[in-house]
Amino acid sequence: MKHAHTHDLEHDLLAAAQWCAKRGEKLTDQRREVLALLLSAQGSMKAYDLLAEIQKQRPTAAPPTVYRALDFLVTAGLAHKLESKNAFVACCDFEHPHHGLMLICDRCHKVTELSDERLAARLAEDAASHGFSVAAQDIEVRGLCRNCRDGDTEGAA
Repeated sequence: MKHAHTHDLEHDLLAAAQWCAKRGEKLTDQRREVLALLLSAQGSMKAYDLLAEIQKQRPTAAPPTVYRALDFLVTAGLAHKLESKNAFVACCDFEHPHHGLMLICDRCHKVTELSDERLAARLAEDAASHGFSVAAQDIEVRGLCRNCRDGDTEGAA
């Protein structure tokens, strides 16, 4: 099933706050601010890009503030870390804990998250057959999104 960030930002932030409350945690103002930036981003964001955005409103904001917020958001399932880019993206389906399959465009850097329970189960089964216990299985697939690919096709015609 394909998911995309199509909801209203305030609706998503309210849902995230409710998710945290169900977990006995709090979406603090700093965490909310970082999550709002991730939700609003077209692609992924690096920690220092997030910090630069936050410093536009609060010039004294420091890196540990952003890193703590990102650690919380990833642990709570509200964001994914893209290891290959050392960047972060908001999770589009945090209310259903899952392992993400991230399609990352090499040109425009747009990230599309797919959620496929069958693929996750198959990967876990295959790993188990080798005696391997999977702790996390976020998968990053790089290539060109439709817009960038179609742009190449039109340019070649």
